[in-house]
Amino acid sequence: MLEEQGKYIFGVVKVGEKGQIVIPKDAREIYGIKAGDSLLVLGDNKGMAILKTQVFQDKIDEILEKK
Repeated sequence: MLEEQGKYIFGVVKVGEKGQIVIPKDAREIYGIKAGDSLLVLGDNKGMAILKTQVFQDKIDEILEKK
């Protein structure tokens, strides 16, 4: 794992026949991802990002509270 100022490179993962990937152990530990957690997959024409749904929900709640 390479780390610089809170940015990480965890390595390369392969997509299995069913479209599944394995999230590297270091990434799971850093982001607190456990079996059964829900993840949100976001994307644009440059790539995609995966985050815990709770992180996304927390941001939405924060935005709504400011209104």
